[in-house]
Amino acid sequence: MTELEKMKNGMWYDANYDAEITKKRYHCFDLCFELNQIKPSDMEKKNKIIQKLIGYLPQGLEIVTPFSCDYGKNIHLGKNVFINMNCYFMDGASITLGDHVFVGPYCGFYTASHPLDYHKRNRGLEKALPIKVGDNCWFGANVSVMPGVVIGSGCVIAAGSVITKDIPDNVLIAGVPAKIIRKINENNNKK
Repeated sequence: MTELEKMKNGMWYDANYDAEITKKRYHCFDLCFELNQIKPSDMEKKNKIIQKLIGYLPQGLEIVTPFSCDYGKNIHLGKNVFINMNCYFMDGASITLGDHVFVGPYCGFYTASHPLDYHKRNRGLEKALPIKVGDNCWFGANVSVMPGVVIGSGCVIAAGSVITKDIPDNVLIAGVPAKIIRKINENNNKK
């Protein structure tokens, strides 16, 4: 099994020294660099690079640059997603955001996990676990989402939160590590 196949299957893989993985990652870094050099108002050029970066152009997507990711092709975005400036998607595994997701500035989605044993870490090993976010979620500034987390639809994540565990639908979460503060009740929103 190649290191890339191990990465895609959530196994320990050589993230630092494998030539195929390194080449893919640096190709992505170059595309991110290109994207981040385009005038923010030149949507046509930005969209061309985004299409090269993630493989398609999601409907209604807006990414405020600078933006960075590791592979690009493992990012899956729904309709009308907004990603504010200085966000980082560490997409060794898939990162999926549903429709109408708003991501504040300086947020990070981290699929990579590293061994506690420094001998294994020094060999460049890591494991990538997917992140999935439902529809209609809002992330405040400086939120960090850890590997393997699933976030339900309709959630609001307070600024500075670190999400380490799965989150159900329609909750307000905050803290380090993030905890449920309260359920979001649709009837309260109509008042």
